[in-house]
Parts: sequence; C-alpha cells; structure tokens
Amino acid sequence: MTGTPAPRPTAAHRPRPLCRRCCGIALDMGSARTRAWITGSGVVVDVPTVTGTGTGAGGGAGPGTGAGALHPVRRGAIVDTPGCARMLRRLLADRLPRPGHPLIVVTAPALDGLAYRTQARIAVEALRPRGVLTVPGARAIAVAAGADMCRPLLVADIGAHLTEVVLLHEGAVTDARRTALGTGDLDGTTPPERLSEAVAVMLTAMLRQDRTSLTADALARGVLLAGGGALRPEITGRLAGLLHTPLSVVPAPHTAAVRGAARLLQVAHTHPSASGALPPAADLH
Repeated sequence: MTGTPAPRPTAAHRPRPLCRRCCGIALDMGSARTRAWITGSGVVVDVPTVTGTGTGAGGGAGPGTGAGALHPVRRGAIVDTPGCARMLRRLLADRLPRPGHPLIVVTAPALDGLAYRTQARIAVEALRPRGVLTVPGARAIAVAAGADMCRPLLVADIGAHLTEVVLLHEGAVTDARRTALGTGDLDGTTPPERLSEAVAVMLTAMLRQDRTSLTADALARGVLLAGGGALRPEITGRLAGLLHTPLSVVPAPHTAAVRGAARLLQVAHTHPSASGALPPAADLH
C-alpha cells in the first residue's frame, strides 16, 4: 500500500544551493594582520596589514613590515583608506574570477564601527563589489564558534593592538567596551597580567552598569575568547582567576572573525534575498 506522495517544495521554500558562479570575499582587516577568505578557496590571505615599500618579508605577499612599511589600520580605525584600497587590490584582485563582482562581507569593531564601516566600504570599491555587508567582529566570532546566540553571550576579542569585550543578545551588540591595548604592546614594562586585568575591568564595568540581567546571565555561561591573545596561557590563566567563570577559546582564535564572516557570506549566497536586487551596502547586526 502506498501513501500519498509528499508535496514538492515550492520555489519560494526550496533550498537554494550555493551559486558556483557567485564570487564572494570575507574580509577581516586588523591593525596587525589582514585575512581574507574567497569562495571556493578558503582562507587565501593572512598577511601583515601594511602598504608601502617595507624592507621585510611580508608573509610572501607584497610589502613587508620594515622601516618603509605603512600601517593603514591602527587600533581599530582605518587611517589610510587609499592605502587599504591599494593593499586589497594587490592582495586580492588577481585571485578573483573574471569577469565577476564579488559580494564582500567585512568585519568591523563594535565600537566606532560606523566610521570603520564607512571607510572599509570605500576601500573595498577597489575590488568592484556587487555588494558590501558589514558585521561586528564579535558576531562573526560567535558564528565561527557555533555559539547559541539566542541567549546572552560575552565575547572577548584580544587582538594585537585592540581588545574588545562585547555583549551579544540574539546576535546583536547590546554593550561593548574596548581598550587600545593588545598582545603587540606586551613587553618588559607591560606584562600580560595588565591585559588580563583590563579585560576583567571592562567586564566588571559592563556588569555594574547593566540594569538588566543580560550581562549577569552571559557571565554565568562564561566568556568566549578569540584573537591572538586567546592563545596566550599567561593571559587566559590570569583572566580565569580574576573572573571565576568558565572561559571558552574559539578553535583557531586568531582566524575566527574571518571564518565567521565566511559562514555569513555563504548564507548570503544561498538565501533567496541574496539574489536579485542587493543593496550596495548593508549591516549585519
């Protein structure tokens, strides 16, 4: 006996496969390193964020980090937009299929994000994109970690020259703190403990100033750690002792932001709204 055949999905509800002809770039431009993921290729760029004519070896691609190198991104701010454009053109233009206009997902700091997003969109015009989406770096990290964002979540991104602590609720930035201090600043006069203490101070301030229970709920779940600082046991160990809450390090924390942006890029390629009329710029909050 055969049953009634299941109804076939309509075009509006049928899953859309990843468009093999669609080109996309996930981009994370930090003050120390720039990382890019290209559709079908994976992470293909992981180099110092420099432009100019440095004398060092720039990770096998372009200018290095010597005396002649210029740094177009500093502590979470794009300070040389034309320099960023030249860097992106040099690193990525020849890697893109032709003809084609990529959809680009760019990570941005949670604080001062508007200025960063504006300059980043201008810079990526060098790649002739068909659309540009921006996403807070903390959200991209949470996506890379596969975190449950239906519940409050605390993300600490400890970078080379900037550290951010961000509270996410349902994937949106609810609160954020930052310090212009990172692993690149640690030396004999600035020990790792200072960076751990700075993160603890920011989290404590968020908890005290939150009139809701979101920060407390998130802190009870623990803190998600990313960035190069998450690989430093002298930082994470001290932080665990200060916070008395679980700490969870994202796998490959130094590339978590670009990998999360890549996942969002894949969603944009497979979602029906990604086809047809796409706004030239949008924010994924």
